[in-house]
Amino acid sequence: PRPERSGPAMRLASVLAALRPALPLLLGLSLGCSLSLLRASWSHGGAEEPCGAAAGWNGAPEAVAAGLGPGREEFRPRIVPYYRDPSKTHKKVLRTRYIQTELGFHERLFVAVLTSRATLNTLAVAVNKTVAHHFPRLLYFTGLRSAKLPPGMALVAHGDERPTWLMYETVRYIHQHFGPDYDWFYVMQDDTYAQAEQIRALVTHLSINQDVYLGRAEEFIAGDEQARYCHGGFGYLLSRSLLLKLRPHLDSCRNEILSVRPDEWLGRCIIDFLGITCVSQLQGQHYHTYELAKNTEPEKEEEEEFQAALAVHPVSDVTLMYRLHKRFSRIQLDKAYREIQDLQMQIRNLTSLTPAGEAGLTWPVGINAPFLPKSRFEVISWDYFTEQHLFSCPDGSPKCELSGASKADVGEIIESALEQLNSRYQPLLRFSKRQLLNGYRRFDPTRGMEYTLDLLLEAVTQKGHSHVLAKRVSLVRPLSKVEIIPMPYVTEATRVQLVLPLTVQDLDYVANFLDMFAMNALDTHDNALLTLLLIYHPYDAQRVSQVDVFAGVKAMVGELEKRYAEVKIPWISVKTEVPSQVKLMDIVSKKHPVDTLFFLASVWTEINMEFLNRCRMNAISNWQVFFPVHFQEFNPALVYRSEQTASSGTDFLRDGHFDRHSFAEACFYNSDYMTARTKLAADILDQDDVLESMEVFDVFLHYSGLHLFRAVEPGLVQKYALRSCNPRLSEELYHRCVLSNLEGLGSRSHLAMALFEQEQANST
Repeated sequence: PRPERSGPAMRLASVLAALRPALPLLLGLSLGCSLSLLRASWSHGGAEEPCGAAAGWNGAPEAVAAGLGPGREEFRPRIVPYYRDPSKTHKKVLRTRYIQTELGFHERLFVAVLTSRATLNTLAVAVNKTVAHHFPRLLYFTGLRSAKLPPGMALVAHGDERPTWLMYETVRYIHQHFGPDYDWFYVMQDDTYAQAEQIRALVTHLSINQDVYLGRAEEFIAGDEQARYCHGGFGYLLSRSLLLKLRPHLDSCRNEILSVRPDEWLGRCIIDFLGITCVSQLQGQHYHTYELAKNTEPEKEEEEEFQAALAVHPVSDVTLMYRLHKRFSRIQLDKAYREIQDLQMQIRNLTSLTPAGEAGLTWPVGINAPFLPKSRFEVISWDYFTEQHLFSCPDGSPKCELSGASKADVGEIIESALEQLNSRYQPLLRFSKRQLLNGYRRFDPTRGMEYTLDLLLEAVTQKGHSHVLAKRVSLVRPLSKVEIIPMPYVTEATRVQLVLPLTVQDLDYVANFLDMFAMNALDTHDNALLTLLLIYHPYDAQRVSQVDVFAGVKAMVGELEKRYAEVKIPWISVKTEVPSQVKLMDIVSKKHPVDTLFFLASVWTEINMEFLNRCRMNAISNWQVFFPVHFQEFNPALVYRSEQTASSGTDFLRDGHFDRHSFAEACFYNSDYMTARTKLAADILDQDDVLESMEVFDVFLHYSGLHLFRAVEPGLVQKYALRSCNPRLSEELYHRCVLSNLEGLGSRSHLAMALFEQEQANST
């Protein structure tokens, strides 16, 4: 028999059993503490010896410290401690408009073009049309401006045609207005053709920490053999540091240096006062130029020097400027095609080494693979088309005429398909199109627009024999480089003027609108005001002294004004049988300043601060108007049926859809509306009946050159309500209103379930 354990032994065994899971943790803590103490004793033991005296370091700390000497002080991070003087009043910190201003970033390149009154409307315009859109900022400088200024060109006139004086004033103007904002300054003449993309690529490879005077170096006449100036006809590049150092000496250069040529004068000024000469090569980058001879044919120039040139001079006339631009564009395009072919060949060679092997190679090579849907709801549908008709129309009709951009797109795709076929099979076969049998296209957001064409072709052999055959081809128009469109600066501090039209049919929803406005705008002190448009029917307007149909609305407004003493909610009474949106907006526009930001709302709109801020950001004066697509809730009687409605829940995603048929909500500036309305008035003359068939959206669409931003707005939610469609409006407006009511009932699944339950009830 096993002897029984005593009481203390049993207790010790139970304690050890309980601590056994924690033993690794305790051992790790003890080992870590021991190592840390041991390391601390080592570090304190050699504290009396200097850090650099250790033989194993070989002076490395000194080398690192020497690399961050006084000359490179600007690259060392510095932490500036915050200190607030208690004796001084605290002032609010004013933040800059853009974060790059606050961080001290500069724009990359500024371009100055020297022109004259004689060539302003010829060569300067040609420069503007060929290269201006490739430079971030381009400015033209002239002595005297002509009577007629070209549109779309920023021009500075100095008032004197003397070349040296023009150069002096130009450099001084650039330093004064753009010196702190740009890293590089490129100066060229209007008889120079510059490859804009190559110039921009050049400055990205140069260090901004040096004084740079880069161009085509030329010798001075009877001057120092070592000194060089940059020839003005081929353009030259100045760094910001050089420009800042040159500015104090410009007046001395103007008074002391005499020269007929402005480029020689500037070169002599830089050499005499800064000791910097012009160079054609810097930091491994070459400034290639090409001098054009008389009667040069750019299309026949095949020299390597010509194709590598960043600047070409002299350009004698406008036609030659455009021919040069076409020639260099073709050179760059061919270079891009060669690079694409090389990359595709590398991809093919590397694909065999991947786990997927040759099966992983997508078509076209280098383009993303087609989107693979995970369910039937993610399948991207194909649109069928012929050369005359499109069978997927924007208005929802099954068939419409192929026109506009779609027609041009189809024609270009067919032409590209024939070009690719001929390039592949010539000279054995030559193809020509007989007919487009079938055409399919779809937009894949992962790669671009895809096309599948069934072409009826006539193939002609080298001996002249012809044969008709049908061939299917697939093409892809890939998504190109994404561009950021510059937009004017706007803020969220702009006051929004809400305009709410009300009819007798809207009285049941006014209380909810005012409650939401008070909770989300007035309680939060948002910079928003409200104006009511009370639309009286002529019959109700005659009886307003006895029975005012809007008496309840006026009482609610009075209660709001009592609750918020600083708030005034005006109303405007209008008598009409047909409440045209344009006519109502005409009345409101005349009663507000031109810089007012309007938000044209509807009584079912739930106002919130999130949307008001987006209204401020998306509506830009003289640039863009915003027409949001609100989220419309479905009919709760169909969506929930016998279930309990959960609309009151804050985290419940309410069933509904974005109502694309409604254009009732809009954000725009009064000045933009007045401009478009003036053009509309000149077009229709006194035909006011036309206004009944138009909305504010139509006014901006047809009579303004502004951007119309139409997008879904999840922050603009409307609860379900059956709208009353006025039959006195135009047929299109009435049809859109009816469609909005029908599509707002429920989704297809909701309607199908309701019909199923109704049939089940009828059968029983």
